[in-house]
Amino acid sequence: MGVAGCGKSTVGKAVADHFEIPWVEGDSLHAPASIKKMSHGEPLTDADRWPWLQRVGEQLSGYDSAAVVGCSALRKVYRQHIVNHSTMPLAFIHLAAEQSVIGRRMQARKGHFMPASLLDSQFKTLEPLTPGETGVVIDISQSVERVVKEAIDYAETFFS
Repeated sequence: MGVAGCGKSTVGKAVADHFEIPWVEGDSLHAPASIKKMSHGEPLTDADRWPWLQRVGEQLSGYDSAAVVGCSALRKVYRQHIVNHSTMPLAFIHLAAEQSVIGRRMQARKGHFMPASLLDSQFKTLEPLTPGETGVVIDISQSVERVVKEAIDYAETFFS
């Protein structure tokens, strides 16, 4: 979980590959109208997000064992919505950094529908994990290799 540009796809795919479990790109579960809105620099509303979050939870329920999905899950209520629509136990790995770090990454990436102009709205929406939520926060200002290792180490404790 985390704001756009934090590395959900890179880290999520690496964790899934490590455990040889399915990887799901959460962006692929967005409605075409939502992709279009974001592509035009328009933030999603909760009305846009609820069906998408439900699809994320349902997607996770479709696997016999574990799977990894990349999803912003910015607010606690969004994460709870995913949990409510999944039959699997869930843990969240929050990939976090200062907005300036992520902004530089977003400016450098090519070919993604989410413009850097939406980063402010993402940070305004973001609610970090709270006590009682299953998950961990990982600082992504370190190397990708270190972030992936920390994510794998956390996932191993969750799976055991």
